[in-house]
Amino acid sequence: MTDSKYFTTTKKGEIFELKSELQSEKREKKKEAVKKVIASMTVGKDVSALFPDVVNCIQTDNLELKKLVYLYLMNYAKSQPDMAILAVNTFVKDCEDSNPLIRALAVRTMGCIRVDKIIDYLCQPLRNCLKDEDPYVRKTAAVCVAKLYDINAQLVEDQGFLDLLRDMLSDSNPMVVANAVAAISEILESSPTAQQVLEMNASTINKLLTALNECTEWGQVFILDAISNYTPKDDKEAQSICERVTPRLAHANAAVVLSAVKVIMKFMEMLDATSEYVLTLVKKLAPPLVTLLSAEAEIQYVALRNINLIVQKRSDILKNEMKVFFVKYNDPIYVKLEKLDIMIRLTSQANIAQVLAELKEYATEVDVDFVRKSVRAIGRCAIKVEPAAEKCVSTLLDLIQTKVNYVVQEAIVVIKDIFRKYPNKYESIIATLCENLDTLDEPEARASMIWIIGEYAERIDNADELLESFLEGFQDENSQVQLQLLTAIVKLFLKRPTDTQELVQQVLSLATQDSDNPDLRDRGYIYWRLLSTDPAAAKEVVLAEKPLISEETDLIEPTLLDELICHISSLASVYHKPPNSFVEGRQGGLRRVLPPKSSSYRKHTRR
Repeated sequence: MTDSKYFTTTKKGEIFELKSELQSEKREKKKEAVKKVIASMTVGKDVSALFPDVVNCIQTDNLELKKLVYLYLMNYAKSQPDMAILAVNTFVKDCEDSNPLIRALAVRTMGCIRVDKIIDYLCQPLRNCLKDEDPYVRKTAAVCVAKLYDINAQLVEDQGFLDLLRDMLSDSNPMVVANAVAAISEILESSPTAQQVLEMNASTINKLLTALNECTEWGQVFILDAISNYTPKDDKEAQSICERVTPRLAHANAAVVLSAVKVIMKFMEMLDATSEYVLTLVKKLAPPLVTLLSAEAEIQYVALRNINLIVQKRSDILKNEMKVFFVKYNDPIYVKLEKLDIMIRLTSQANIAQVLAELKEYATEVDVDFVRKSVRAIGRCAIKVEPAAEKCVSTLLDLIQTKVNYVVQEAIVVIKDIFRKYPNKYESIIATLCENLDTLDEPEARASMIWIIGEYAERIDNADELLESFLEGFQDENSQVQLQLLTAIVKLFLKRPTDTQELVQQVLSLATQDSDNPDLRDRGYIYWRLLSTDPAAAKEVVLAEKPLISEETDLIEPTLLDELICHISSLASVYHKPPNSFVEGRQGGLRRVLPPKSSSYRKHTRR
């Protein structure tokens, strides 16, 4: 019979029955009763009244029963601190048991009972367990130090547990080393003051690298993360660490691979970018990242978010791997959108024809969000790769001819940006754009079209009629459209003052007298005063030549990118935000930065 029977009882007087069963002399009956108590606790029933009776069951040689009682203790010790003291003697005794599993169980439970009153009693047992002959007990005790530090940091420092923890980095057992590293990392995250005691040095890093080969995969992740927080003294040490970490790139676990990538990405900063070794490293980084994209969709997404950062820092790593980012028909939408973003980042003159053919294909898909982003991507390609701009514009015109509403609207938005990047080059297509005026219903598309009409009013014979048609529903328009319409009509007036005077007066009146939007009113008043006092100055201000837009407007700001590279394989690299923006209590945390170029490399480059 399965354990489900423990969850089916709904009898009244159940607590009383359980109490008598817990006091039974028969071991089996007692064990069954504790299982029922744990089952009730699991489904949310309050069984704290049974605390003394459950604690009495702790005096047993049966490991299963002891585990259950300890589980109960962890759950209720905080609400019954006075009763929890009753269990202290048992902890102390169990920490000296001949069975290492019981010693480890006792020290693990001690760490989970967050009750100040009993912490002092637990220091000596914990000290003994940290020096235990069995590695399983030592590795459990290492984690317990981090938990105890969270409850009472001062006590842990006074009792010298941090020194003991640091000494465990030299332990002969790799799992003990991994847990000691995990505990140290957690302590340093919450308290930079422990930095002096737990600071890593070259000999410690050497020990960690030795343990790396024999650890479990999660042990390897902890060790690699700790190594990534270390700053080597020079480029030779950085290169040596990279050489010893590189084999981890072939690991089957995605977390190990990304942690190894993080270490290498950080330490490559210290090496001469033109050296043979760095070029070899760059070649070695591509295959593991590509392999991650054949995993399940969730891992793919995490990998893609990290790759997005890596490509922004070092696009040469994946410059020849464009094809793996082409979208598959059965990719989830979140993977498709991320792949599209990376495709644009990797686009160059060498692969633009291939990319454009793909994007044109994507623009005929059924998923509206994906199609919109694909159309926008074609515009980004035009801005990024100048020789391909003409091809991109003709592709966008083909898409406009499909007359699919959302495709047309996105195309107009990106064509506005293309006009900004290449003035006086593609204006011949304006007539085609004007044909689709009536179908535009999205604010961004309407605002873009109005901008185009205002900017090129002298080339559009019926510009005044077109802008007047927008003016009819001025009050119902989005504020973005209203602001753009105001500016476009003022531009038109400055270019053709004789036949548009009425129109400009109408829009200025609507903006200044009938609008509640302060931005719109202010802009209206500024234009009115400019036009009435000095039309020549107005011309210089409103019709001034605009700066060309840059090719990549969505790149992450360099200092933030450097910080995020230090957080590869963590949530920060998925959110593309530093940890202190989404983790509570991290406001004062240490900000991670990439290591500086080594002095020997700097000397070499000066020569």
